[in-house]
Amino acid sequence: MWPFITIIVSIGFGVIGYLIGEHFLRRDLERKKEEANSILEKAKREAEEIKRKAELDSREVLYKLRVDFEHQTKEKRKELEELEKKLIHREENLEKRVEFIQKKEQDLAQRSKELETLAQNLEKKNNELNLLLAEEKQKLQKISSLTEEEAKELLLQRLEAEMIKEKAERIREMEEEIKQEADKRAKEILSLALQRCTVDHTQETTVSVVTLPNDEMKGRIIGREGRNIRTFEILTGVDVIIDDTPEVVTLSGFDPIRREIARRALEKLVADGRIHPAKIEEVIEKVKKEFEASLIEEGKNAAFDLDIHNLHMELIKLLGKLKYRTSFGQNALIHSKEVAYIMGILSSELNLDPKIAKRIGLLHDIGKAVDHQVEGTHAQIGAELARKYGEKDIVINAIAAHHEEVEPNSIYAILAAVADAVSASRPGARKETLENYLKRLKALEDIANSFKGVEKSFAIQAGREIRVIVKPDEIDDSQIVLLARDIKRKIEEEMDYPGQIKITVVRELRAVEYAK
Repeated sequence: MWPFITIIVSIGFGVIGYLIGEHFLRRDLERKKEEANSILEKAKREAEEIKRKAELDSREVLYKLRVDFEHQTKEKRKELEELEKKLIHREENLEKRVEFIQKKEQDLAQRSKELETLAQNLEKKNNELNLLLAEEKQKLQKISSLTEEEAKELLLQRLEAEMIKEKAERIREMEEEIKQEADKRAKEILSLALQRCTVDHTQETTVSVVTLPNDEMKGRIIGREGRNIRTFEILTGVDVIIDDTPEVVTLSGFDPIRREIARRALEKLVADGRIHPAKIEEVIEKVKKEFEASLIEEGKNAAFDLDIHNLHMELIKLLGKLKYRTSFGQNALIHSKEVAYIMGILSSELNLDPKIAKRIGLLHDIGKAVDHQVEGTHAQIGAELARKYGEKDIVINAIAAHHEEVEPNSIYAILAAVADAVSASRPGARKETLENYLKRLKALEDIANSFKGVEKSFAIQAGREIRVIVKPDEIDDSQIVLLARDIKRKIEEEMDYPGQIKITVVRELRAVEYAK
């Protein structure tokens, strides 16, 4: 019985489960249908929205295209209008040109007719002139008894003489113009060089002064029985002057290098306080070594300031020595640097190499560093030193020729002489007493007056030129050249002078008549 009931219950539950499942399945199907309908509705709405947006986008694109097309059309229309205006303007210009050309053609035709008329008139007059000339020739031949060829020859000779005279006058005028222009240009270049190069000048002196802390130091410098001062003077070659001047000792000597070494050594001894022969000798030797190094440093600084390289070390040392060498109160190193600056400026103005020019200017007086030790002029000595230490031939010749002792073989040698004279003649560069100055001027005039035929002479340009007036009845034009050379030779033999002296000989013949 129970199994049957169990089967029935099971079947009942199965039927109930089936019914419930079918119910849920129906509900799920309905829900799915509703979802599908919803999705379809949504898809329709989205499709409509997309369609609407696409229509809007297409309308906007069409609007933009229409606007762009209208804008481009306007620009094209504007360009076409401008082109049309240009074409109209060109047509108007062409019409004007055509009218102008037509007018010119008419003028030319009229002028051509006038020229033809003139040509006919000229030909007619030419024929008349030829007839007149033939008649005149016949008359002239009868009067002068000259043939036609002889008359032509005579006329050509006269014309040739007139042409030669006119040519000579024209050449003289051109030479004067060129000379004036060259003088003007040279003055401009020299003034430019002097304005761009200014240096200080030192006055020559033969004494140096050493300041002492007190007067007791004078006794220590003299030493027992004068042994200290004697040792100092023997080792330095300088005189030590100790007088009543308080707290001062004077060093006297004509060699500026020795005097400078003595000054430095004495200052070191005074600062140290220990002064005896052994210490004096030690300090002087030490100062000499330091001084040698300072000479090299001075030479290097001078070369560096002028941007000059590859100088031999001995030449650098000699340049340093020029700092302690003076000529007529002008410091030799400062003078050499000034000449180098001036030569550099002049060479730049003349399109030359300023480096070579400055090198020559710096070394042109290098012989003065040793001219008291070696025989010969400082120009010759400097040229030998430059040759010895490997300088170029152009530099050697310029150094040797800057005082015209040898023939210059380059423009740089002439520039060296010019720059040297300009530096030496700068106001304040060189000093000399009034008495010596007057003596030199009188000596120049006496030398010139000593020659036969000289009427009078004048020393001018501060003794840099002497003008000699000769008697025209005793000396002719060919002799004044020889007289100028003779005066030059006698001045070189009998006088010492800085730079160069110009000798100008003037011969003037005057004819005077009185109309009554």
